[in-house]
Amino acid sequence: MAKLRTNHQRAKSGGGAMVKVGIFSAILAGLFYLFNMFAGKGESGQIDDAPSTQDNYAAEAYFLPKAPGQLVNHEHYALSYNEKHEQADWVAYVLTKEELEEPWQERSDNFMPDPAVKSGSATPDDYRNSGYDRGHLVPAADRAFSADAMQETFFMSNISPQAKNFNKGIWRELEELTRDWAKKNQRLYVITGPVLSKAPKGTIGDNEVSVPSAYFKVILDLTEPGQKGIGFVIPNEVSFDPLYKFALSIDEVEEITGINFFPELMPTELENELEGSFNMDLWEFNKKKYELRIQKWNQQQ
Repeated sequence: MAKLRTNHQRAKSGGGAMVKVGIFSAILAGLFYLFNMFAGKGESGQIDDAPSTQDNYAAEAYFLPKAPGQLVNHEHYALSYNEKHEQADWVAYVLTKEELEEPWQERSDNFMPDPAVKSGSATPDDYRNSGYDRGHLVPAADRAFSADAMQETFFMSNISPQAKNFNKGIWRELEELTRDWAKKNQRLYVITGPVLSKAPKGTIGDNEVSVPSAYFKVILDLTEPGQKGIGFVIPNEVSFDPLYKFALSIDEVEEITGINFFPELMPTELENELEGSFNMDLWEFNKKKYELRIQKWNQQQ
């Protein structure tokens, strides 16, 4: 996977400001690299044997939210692991048209604990006979361009307990629409996670994995022209409502979750503009997918 780059040519005016932002981001990325390189060394100065978290996403660390838990940088996405709730606070990645147009690899369904989580992640056994699906935060289909990329999505750090007809219904619809939007808009920043700011519905398994009451997804398009953002917060239950009813501004999702999305990605003026409101007309919803959800997906067992 090629190293990710941020398009800092996106402000409507002020080319000098954009150059400053680009320089600042480059410096920040370099400092982040050095920190990770030296932080992983023991007293002898050698790299420890612990699983490495240094990868392509470290180069674009400034697009990530603050990580209240352990920051884990996998090859094809990053996450903040919440030990208390035994799942991610958020997962973040860039979704591109180019990746989605690659031939899809066969789905493995090989769920496994995440070796990069220092405290130990949840396990597949936590979900066994729980009544909840092992719901992906980064969808397997978003990383189907290579077998290794897809397999990363089956780490249990990327999994959260989802009601069956939520996972197979409205959540599936949102995931499929996000891929459609990425193909149309070329490149999207996507951050997804459980709403852990609200009391969970309960816990499952020996590791007491929290069952979130809702999930969020925020999507940012910085490709010019037509830069835009949108967010969603959806209850963890079957839904017969149209997906657009759950659409919010990114600022509204921040208020609900307590997470500051994209804090270092863009100039403040642009951030306020894109996160403070959203235009539903700029995001094409699919009536056929909605009807399919109501007539079929919501009925699956």
